[in-house]
Amino acid sequence: MPKWTLAALTAVAGVAAAPSGVDTAFIRESRAAMDRMMSGMDVRASGDADHDFAAMMIPHHQAAIDMAASELRYGHDERLRRIAQEIIVDQQQEIVVMRGLLAQGDGAAAPAPKSMTMNDGRMMP
Repeated sequence: MPKWTLAALTAVAGVAAAPSGVDTAFIRESRAAMDRMMSGMDVRASGDADHDFAAMMIPHHQAAIDMAASELRYGHDERLRRIAQEIIVDQQQEIVVMRGLLAQGDGAAAPAPKSMTMNDGRMMP
């Protein structure tokens, strides 16, 4: 991946906001999660948008889970820690659904289970 792409993504994600020279464990873990995400999202196009969406979203969700776990390890704000917990639970459930659909061989053509909700509690359309 080009260096400018990683730099742009880390800046957008707020990861590059640490003062110059400061490399905390949280920042290192977050950058590693984003590196794994970008690598994992580099999928070969299948021609099936549903399949490709699920294949790219799984590493995206996993990066969110990894970053949320780092927040739980190093963060102190209870509101953010609660959000991190919700991210972990919600996105793990969504990964299970997407992996199941990919395993069926038909991408994500089946409807989402009615119990699938978004992070804010709304039902997915």
